[in-house]
Amino acid sequence: MRAKVASPLAETIAGARAEAVLRACVHCGMCNAVCPTFQLTGDELDGPRGRIYLMKGALEGEPVGPETLLHLDRCLECRACESACPSGVEYHRLLDVGRPFVEARVRRPWRERVGRALIRWVTPHPARFRLALALGRLVRPLLPAGVKGVAAAPHARPTSNSPPPPTPPLEREGRMVLLAGCVQAAAAPHFNAAATRVFAKVGVELTESPGAGCCGAVSFHLDDPAAARAFARRNIDAWTAALDAGAGAVVVTASGCGAFIKDYPDLLADEPAYAAKARRIAAALREPVEVLESASLAAVRAPPEPRIAVHDPCTQRNALKLGGRVEALLRRLGYQPQAVRDAHLCCGSAGPYALTQPAFAQALRADKIAALTADDPAAICTANIGCWMHLAETSPVPVRHWIEAVDDVT
Repeated sequence: MRAKVASPLAETIAGARAEAVLRACVHCGMCNAVCPTFQLTGDELDGPRGRIYLMKGALEGEPVGPETLLHLDRCLECRACESACPSGVEYHRLLDVGRPFVEARVRRPWRERVGRALIRWVTPHPARFRLALALGRLVRPLLPAGVKGVAAAPHARPTSNSPPPPTPPLEREGRMVLLAGCVQAAAAPHFNAAATRVFAKVGVELTESPGAGCCGAVSFHLDDPAAARAFARRNIDAWTAALDAGAGAVVVTASGCGAFIKDYPDLLADEPAYAAKARRIAAALREPVEVLESASLAAVRAPPEPRIAVHDPCTQRNALKLGGRVEALLRRLGYQPQAVRDAHLCCGSAGPYALTQPAFAQALRADKIAALTADDPAAICTANIGCWMHLAETSPVPVRHWIEAVDDVT
């Protein structure tokens, strides 16, 4: 596709990146076949090809309006289009440039601005989010449909106060730093507790860096890239110190956060003081399955209920390129993952998407729950905090993080 990004954006790293993505697209339309929103509406502008045309026009200087922003907002950023594209178009890199460009030129209605600002104010801070959850449960019947799901997030399980089991000296592989996060730290601290116990069994000590926190994804996707960069710089400083002190990797148990951290080099490409550091952190990032699948991890007991459905979040499958690997690990440990139809389709969570686009999110969730429970599994295992909260609201079976299933049998 011919493309010529207009000045002054053309002279920036972001502009060059966007133009390269546009030039790679041959507008074949294979992306539309796997796009969840295109399947919901059948509207060309609700598919990747249509959105690429919208962003191309905007970046080349054509007028933009509320309809342009509407169709870009409807994008889940699931990146299924990237996995299907025969030309290797990195759609999310274009969206990360094109949507902020349009947002700067189209003023949102005041209700949207207030709602997005409120989400940005609450979500990145565990104490605020914990308070919001508590208040939300009290007034849940009065909340709008899109907010009820967050208020209905399952209560965090109590974590054990007992120390992790002793690690045999010959198996000790070192230590790694663990992202505490924001929403997960408030709603599901037992995920990281389970990861800490499991990693200890293979000789790895996981510790959280006090200086790190929210990855910045929510701020970035809700119109505040400056705040996202500030979160990224804080995390990079904390994790660089940990790596310098001997930590072997940065472990992230929320695949959505992991995918965003992998893009820190793009986010901070214009900052000489952080560009190289961002690349180092992205290279050091590990999803737990990347460590555990090659570790000396064996089941010591059979799963009490082995039939499960594994939900690979879009960030796990399309961004981190780890689709199927959690399922393989759980199968090795004695579980019986059931086949899931249309596994490539998003569940509708997509970070703040369930709040900003509730109708689309709920329709996609209904389809995903039906697919996951078609063969009567005892539980659904996922890899992302947002998907866990979103699916658990209506799932007829328990929804867990897959690391908890590993902890149960090892």
